Amino acid sequence: MKTIDQSILDTLAEYDSATVQNAGILVRGYVHANDDYTDPSVREYISPGDKPAVGYALTSTWTPLSGEQSDGYLRTDYFDSIAKANVPVIVVQQDIDKPANRGAIIGDGMAFQMKALGAVGALVEGNARDIPGIEQAGLPLWATGRVPGHGPFNMMEHEVTVTVASLTINPGDILVCDADGATRVSVDEAADVAKMCTEVRAKEGALHKFFSVPNFTLDNWEEWKSKS
Repeated sequence: MKTIDQSILDTLAEYDSATVQNAGILVRGYVHANDDYTDPSVREYISPGDKPAVGYALTSTWTPLSGEQSDGYLRTDYFDSIAKANVPVIVVQQDIDKPANRGAIIGDGMAFQMKALGAVGALVEGNARDIPGIEQAGLPLWATGRVPGHGPFNMMEHEVTVTVASLTINPGDILVCDADGATRVSVDEAADVAKMCTEVRAKEGALHKFFSVPNFTLDNWEEWKSKS
């Protein structure tokens, strides 16, 4: 996994996912939404707190109902990769069962293990269960659904490209996750995006300040238009 200085991740964590997405536009222009941020199907079940959860994507695919096991892969392999990453990771799981999104692919037992091994959040295309237990584990969670059960439950692959809430996520991508969802930042652009966040915040701050003046008038509006 290609990594960058932790200070860049710390800087990204000072900004919300929307600001980071705006900064990304300034760095590389607009890209397709599916390469940029999650769609409305993802829900924040457990908040990371005042700051977003920021980490490297550790991707995986799962089948909560099928008894079929992928040759050569064990769930412990995935947990090993969390422990050996030695950087903050967002565990990313996609349900690829048929039918998909019927059983749960993350629960509290997994959350306790993931958090202990170094995960700072979980982003799931599929269902979670045991939400109170996951919250007790202290693992911020975003998922596209919630159910009480699963079947034989297998991990199929890890460190593969997955899709979560329409967002294409590659192994090692940086994810910034908060109440709005997740914004993807490529490792190669992360330093520039982090720097550009300051400019985005300053521009938005000036806008907010201007439109917060008491007794805002049409003249004020015309003044703003002339400067825009």
